Amino acid sequence: MSKSSSSRAALMLMTQLKELRIHPIDGFSAGLREDSNPFLWDAVLMGPSGTPYEGGMFKASLEFTQEYPNMPPTMKFQSTMWHPNVYSDGRVCISILHNPGDDAMGYESAAERWTPVHTVTTILLSVLSMLSTPNDESPANVEAAIQWRNDIKGYNRKLQQLARKSMEEI
Repeated sequence: MSKSSSSRAALMLMTQLKELRIHPIDGFSAGLREDSNPFLWDAVLMGPSGTPYEGGMFKASLEFTQEYPNMPPTMKFQSTMWHPNVYSDGRVCISILHNPGDDAMGYESAAERWTPVHTVTTILLSVLSMLSTPNDESPANVEAAIQWRNDIKGYNRKLQQLARKSMEEI
């Protein structure tokens, strides 16, 4: 990666940070983990209203590469999370965070995957939407997907407990 590409990625991320500071978005807050590194971000997502996550505040991290915006960041929940599209280690599995191009397995079209138009804001808004409407067709957490399909009351109870627990973790 050339120094100019790295500088361009850093500049784009700093511009997005400035925009978020000037115009905060309801539902999350995000910023640099360390002022000296624009490639590592921390975020707190508020549990979406009308979902079992409501009232929770869930910590997450975003790690961008110097290839941004051509390649997606990695997003990982630091707070305990139970969701069909979140691996047990907290990594988020959502189409827009998958590398660009066609999916070798045929689950996603290139249009559903990462494109350079995505920003910190579009990523976090997509994850908030994902929390509200899980995709159980190709789950990252099979057990959560099975519970969501077969025991929605138990699933919702578990999410409400996680929302309460998340407040202790902040």
